[in-house]
Amino acid sequence: MDDAISRKMKDGPEKAPHRSLLYALGLTREEISRPLVGVVNAANEVVPGHVHLDTLAAAVKAGVRMAGGTPLEFPAIAVCDGIAMNHEGMRFSLPSREFIADSVEIMARAHAFDALVFLPNCDKSVPGMLMAMMRLNLPSILVSGGPMLPGHLGPKVKGDLITVFEAVGKLQSGKITPRDLERMEERACPGCGSCAGMFTANSMNCLAETIGVALPGNGTVPAVSAARVRMAKTAGMKVMELLSRGIRPLDIVTPASVANAVAVDMALGCSSNTVLHLPAIFGEAGLALGLDIFDDLSRRTPNLCKLSPAGPHFMVDLDNAGGIAAVMTELGKLGLIDTSCMTVTGRTVRENLEAMEAGVQDPEVIRSPDRAYSAQGGIAILKGSLAPEGAVVKQSAVAPEMMQREVRARVFDSEEDAMQAILGGKIQPGDGVVIRYEGPKGGPGMREMLSPTAAITGMGLGKEVALLTDGRFSGGTNGAAIGHISPEAADGGPIALVREGDRIAIDIHARTLDLLVPPEELAAREIRPPQRDVPYPVLRRYARLVSSASTGARYKDS
Repeated sequence: MDDAISRKMKDGPEKAPHRSLLYALGLTREEISRPLVGVVNAANEVVPGHVHLDTLAAAVKAGVRMAGGTPLEFPAIAVCDGIAMNHEGMRFSLPSREFIADSVEIMARAHAFDALVFLPNCDKSVPGMLMAMMRLNLPSILVSGGPMLPGHLGPKVKGDLITVFEAVGKLQSGKITPRDLERMEERACPGCGSCAGMFTANSMNCLAETIGVALPGNGTVPAVSAARVRMAKTAGMKVMELLSRGIRPLDIVTPASVANAVAVDMALGCSSNTVLHLPAIFGEAGLALGLDIFDDLSRRTPNLCKLSPAGPHFMVDLDNAGGIAAVMTELGKLGLIDTSCMTVTGRTVRENLEAMEAGVQDPEVIRSPDRAYSAQGGIAILKGSLAPEGAVVKQSAVAPEMMQREVRARVFDSEEDAMQAILGGKIQPGDGVVIRYEGPKGGPGMREMLSPTAAITGMGLGKEVALLTDGRFSGGTNGAAIGHISPEAADGGPIALVREGDRIAIDIHARTLDLLVPPEELAAREIRPPQRDVPYPVLRRYARLVSSASTGARYKDS
């Protein structure tokens, strides 16, 4: 290809030293002459969702070679949010998204790749790589590692990681024994893959498929399936087709594909973290994505699926029921999907759905719009005197009793203090657990609050207690968990002024979140931020650069 980017690095007499180094890799003259395809592999021996990615990387490279390219693999980091949860490690999870994007950009630009195939799976590796994909705008495909199968906990009883988190609260309240917990922890996560429910990793992998930057099946085909390996080989071949046809990510990611993604997000009941990641990804594509589009489409999009933690089904059930293609087909009946959008198959959404003969195979896993779980989508954006810039709740996982409720504020300046109170039996029905100074800047790092929400649920308080925070929640969170409250406490937001015993009005139907304290009293209150030492340079830099959660917690200079 005469216009291949890699030619500026490898062609001509003056590039003889560069070719010498390529020969040192073991490449032949013929391999050097072909387009160079970077294979971004987030494999490691720490994250269960990534332990098998080397197998997929090998398949991608085989596909690239079959289509006439030369694949060159390089690594990317990844954090397991489950392992990082509920200790200082969680402060590093969201920042890793920006480092992944930056490091991929560094490798791709420094080595003049012609095209890229991305291999992420868990949590921040997916949005981080998608941000890099938009920023670089090279012909690219994302291939996730796929979801984990659910664990078998007993006869006809399945579970996943959230089952274990909630079991901690059940143990504390005497509902299970230590031996029960031990058995759960051994069986809930049976092998490789991203956790088996509709948590953040699977949410983002499904939305990558919806946007069109991943192949059909990317979000749902199980990690252990041979179909996942075949998909990786196909991706290697397809990226060469994209290169030859000049199809780039910014040809695929358009306002229409953005709307498709948000609609599917609402229908699936995805993680509330998508409200952080989609604005950051699309921001890299030059598209502004405010919170209003989530609320607008949520009001118009029915919730068709109840996947763990919101319901009894798992990702493998969604795959067997027809996957994302079936969900898009159902939404298409309501005019909520623009099927003219281009995808990495080289075909439009309409052509993909027709070729797959997409349709629902299990109407209990994917309901039709006339049998939807609710007329509105999975996520709601709340605004009011407590959250002037907005707050996020996964309304599809909220008990009816908590959709409209006035609660008594129980105020904590850290997750650890709140967790101690919850497990110590100090939280009562009617309380609203307020955890502040855990936002992007204040944390720093905007930790997920899965442990306290799971403990509240496990102790039987999920229908009686709300949790409100400027931090965020795991995709595995359920209950009245309201996060991303903006402005955050560290930026002087109203959440910094809440006092023990204040009344807070939650009305998810009306999309409001109000602190019931007279303005004159709030004006007289003093903000008293906790004295928190941040000993890690990476977090100090992050706190200086990060923006509000309401704009995706991107770096301010990006």
